[in-house]
Amino acid sequence: QVQLVESGGGLVQAGASLRLSCLVSGRTRRNFFMGWFRQAPGKEREFVARITWSGGSTYYADSVKGRFTISRDNAKNTVYLQMNSLKPEDTAVYYCACGSTSQTYEDWGQGTQVTVSS
Repeated sequence: QVQLVESGGGLVQAGASLRLSCLVSGRTRRNFFMGWFRQAPGKEREFVARITWSGGSTYYADSVKGRFTISRDNAKNTVYLQMNSLKPEDTAVYYCACGSTSQTYEDWGQGTQVTVSS
């Protein structure tokens, strides 16, 4: 089983930056994917970004492309989401997830709140 613990959320003003971290522990799969998702109040959870743990290949939702950067530090077993130029519509609970494919995520963290004020 994989354990994921997110941190780094908070309350910021529009235009500011935040960096989320996700500490990965437990029995990870080979060649697994790490993803960031978010869920705003009253909305469905949506994909934000993903990265392959082995090769570092990344993919982003159009809504965050050019503003957010996903990265990983294999030595620290940590995945990051650098969020720049934050907008009020980025307000959500952000979740880290680990998956066996780019479309299937079996393990999830507890989430961290990001609130962007206008």
